[in-house]
Amino acid sequence: MASFVNRIVPDTIRGKLLAIFGVAVILPIIVAGVLMEREGKSALLHEKAQKLFGITRTLDLYLDDDLRKLLADAGGMSQEARQKHFKLLNDKLSGFTDIVAAAYPGIGLGYYSKALDVIVTYGPSEQYGGAIGMPIAANHPGRIVMKTGQESIESGPQVRGSIMNAMHPIKHGDEIIGYIWANELSTDVERQIFAIDRAAIWVSGAGILLGTILAFALSRGLDRDIKSVTRGLAQMRTDLFVKIPEPVGEIGEIAIEINGMARALLDARSVTERILHSIADGVVAVDRSSRVTSINPAAQKMLDVKAQDVIGHLSDLVFGENYIFSRLLLDALEAGEEHTDIPGEIELQGASLHVAVSSNVLRDSSDRTTGAVVVIRDLTEQSRLRTQIMRADRLAGLGELMAGVAHEIRNPLTSIRGFMQFLETCDDLEEWKKYSPLIIRQVDSLNTIIAELLEFGKPRPPTILFIQINDLLREVLLLACGKSSAHVMQDLSPDMPVIEGDGESLKQAFLNIIINALQAIERAGRIEISTSMQPNGVALIRFKDDGEGITEEDLEKIFDPFYSTKPNGTGLGLAMVHRIVDAHYGTVTITSKRGEGTEVSLRLPLLHHRTDELPAS
Repeated sequence: MASFVNRIVPDTIRGKLLAIFGVAVILPIIVAGVLMEREGKSALLHEKAQKLFGITRTLDLYLDDDLRKLLADAGGMSQEARQKHFKLLNDKLSGFTDIVAAAYPGIGLGYYSKALDVIVTYGPSEQYGGAIGMPIAANHPGRIVMKTGQESIESGPQVRGSIMNAMHPIKHGDEIIGYIWANELSTDVERQIFAIDRAAIWVSGAGILLGTILAFALSRGLDRDIKSVTRGLAQMRTDLFVKIPEPVGEIGEIAIEINGMARALLDARSVTERILHSIADGVVAVDRSSRVTSINPAAQKMLDVKAQDVIGHLSDLVFGENYIFSRLLLDALEAGEEHTDIPGEIELQGASLHVAVSSNVLRDSSDRTTGAVVVIRDLTEQSRLRTQIMRADRLAGLGELMAGVAHEIRNPLTSIRGFMQFLETCDDLEEWKKYSPLIIRQVDSLNTIIAELLEFGKPRPPTILFIQINDLLREVLLLACGKSSAHVMQDLSPDMPVIEGDGESLKQAFLNIIINALQAIERAGRIEISTSMQPNGVALIRFKDDGEGITEEDLEKIFDPFYSTKPNGTGLGLAMVHRIVDAHYGTVTITSKRGEGTEVSLRLPLLHHRTDELPAS
C-alpha cells in the first residue's frame, strides 16, 4: 500500500498536498462540517441577539414621557437629592424589570441612568440587586451606546460576569438619557454552541481520520526535507553564514530563497551596524528580560562602559540606579509605552551630562514585544548655551529695570536740586516756607518709589494654604471700595472650591487691579467682578470696568516695571500682579480698547504645590 502511494504521488509539495487533500471523500466532509458548524453558530447567535434586543425594546416601551423626564432630569443635583431621585426611579422601574426577568429565566436585564451614572434596576433583583446603584466601568460598552445612540451587542466580561449583552439606548426627544440591557450568561450560549460543534466534529471525524492516515504515509519524504530546512534555520538564528542544503523540488526552491534572504540580512545588518557606530546619539537595545543585546560606541562613551562587559547582562549594569532609564525600560517592556525626549542626567567621574532619553518597543513580525531600545541624546552643550542665553536675558532685564529706576528717581532729584539752588542764596523766610512743602513732596515721591521697588523686588517665602477666592475678593472690595462712588457688581460663583495659594499675596494682586480700575473710571463708573470654574480645573477671576481703556501701544508694555499711563503712577502695580499670579502657576491677560473699558482675567490652578518665593505683600 505504502509503495503504491509513493509511486503515484508527485515529488513537489503541491502535488503531495493535492494527493492528500484532494481525496474526494475528505474534502466534502470537512467543508460540510465547517459550513454546518458556522451556519449553526450564526443562526443561534442571531436568534439570541434578536431575543435580547426584543427584551430591551419591551423595557423601552414601558417608559412613558414622565419616566423619561425623570431619567433626563437627574443631573446637577446634590448628593442627597441624587439619592432620593435614584430611589424614586428604582421604585418605579424595579417592579416591571422583575416581571420581565421572571418571564425570561436566565436573562439579566435593567435600566442605566446617564445623568446619575448608576444602574437603576437589575433584574432579577434577588440575584443581581447588589449591582443596583453602581456605575459601569469607564470602558464599558454601554458608554459607547449612550454616546452614539446606536444599539450594540457585546460578548465578554461585564458587571454580571462573562455574558452576551444587548444594549439599547434610551432617548428623550433627541437626547440620550441612558440605556437598557438584556444579557445571557456566556456559559448558556456556549453550551448550545458546543452541541453544534460536537455534531460537526462527529460528522467530519471519519474524513479527517482518513486524511490523517494518508498524510502520514506521504509525509516521510516531506519530513526529511523540511527537517533539513528547519535545522538550517535554527543554526541561522545565531549564524547567518550557515547555508541550508537545497534538495530537489519546491522544498529546494524554498531553501534557495532562504539562503538568499540570509545573505540579504547579512548585508542589511552590516549597514545598520555601520549607521549605529557612526551616529552621535547613544543607542542601547535590550531583550524582554532586560538583558543588553546591543550598545553603540556613543552610548559606551556616555555611560562609561565597554560593549564586551555589558552585552548579555542585565541593563542595571549599564544604567546603574538611574531612575529615568529604569522607568523608561519598564514602561516599554511591561506596558508597551513609548517616550520621547525625557530629560535626565548621567553622572560621570567629574562631569554631569544633560541628556534627552527616548524609548521604543521592539516587536517582531507578529507584533509581539521582543525587547526595547533606549536612545540617549547629549544635550549638555545645548543646556550650557541655554543657560548663557537666560543669563543674558536676565542681565538685559536688570538693565531695563535699572534704567527705569534711574529715570523715576532723576526727576524728583532734579526738582529738589533746583529748589535747593534757589534757596541757597535766598534769605527770605517766606520763600523757605513756600518751597519747603514742594521739596518734601518730592522727597515723599522718592520714598514712595523706593518703597514700591523694595516691595516689588523683595522676595519672601510663600505661605501656601487652602483659601477661598470669593472671601479674599470680599475683603479686598471692602478695603478698596469703601469710600468710592463707583458701582461695583459682583457675580461670585457659589460653587467655587478652595484653591492652594498665598492669600495675602493674592489680596495684594486683587487690590492693585481694583485700584487701577477705580482710577480709570468716572465717578459714577461701573466695575464688574466675577468668579467661575473652567472645565480644566482652573479658577477664573474677571475684573471689568467701563473706564477710558488702554491703547494698543500701551497694552504691549503694561506689565513692564516703571511703565505707567498715569501721571503719578510708578508702574509697579501690574508688574507685581504678574509676578504673584506667575508664582501661583497661573496666567493674567488684559484686553482693552481706548474708550471701551478694560478687562483683566486671572486664571489660577486649584493645586500647584509651588515653593517659589513670592513678592512681599
